[in-house]
Amino acid sequence: MGCVRALFLVEWVLGKGTIFMNPEQSQALGELFRQKRKELGYSVYQVADAAGVRSSTVVRFEQGKFAAPRPDKLARFASLLQIPLADVYARAGYLVPEELPTFESYLKTKYRDLPAAAVIELKKLFEELSARHGLDNNQAIPITEEAGDDEIRNSAS
Repeated sequence: MGCVRALFLVEWVLGKGTIFMNPEQSQALGELFRQKRKELGYSVYQVADAAGVRSSTVVRFEQGKFAAPRPDKLARFASLLQIPLADVYARAGYLVPEELPTFESYLKTKYRDLPAAAVIELKKLFEELSARHGLDNNQAIPITEEAGDDEIRNSAS
């Protein structure tokens, strides 16, 4: 049985084809949902009622035990829990590096009023940090282990 679990892949059909989530990705996404629910002070029953699903569905999502979550359910959960849908898809591994915008395009889209000089400055800083940490700017950065706030503060000093 453990072998079957180890090989278990969650399949999503999202219009662009089928993608697969490994158990770690399922767990990470479920943990994100659970943390946000608790942070907002919602019970499992409140989320289930607002999402129009059974409480057992919420529990399965939070435990990372969902077979093929529908995009509309993910969108409902993301909205209720105030999580950007892009973050949910990224955590699930749906966004592949080839589909992500460049850092410069991201900045120009997300921060439309940011002056061009600031975009150039941020891009240079990003390139310096990437080089310092041995990253190729086109390399996928794993999101399974996110740096905690303390790690970020310590590395910035």
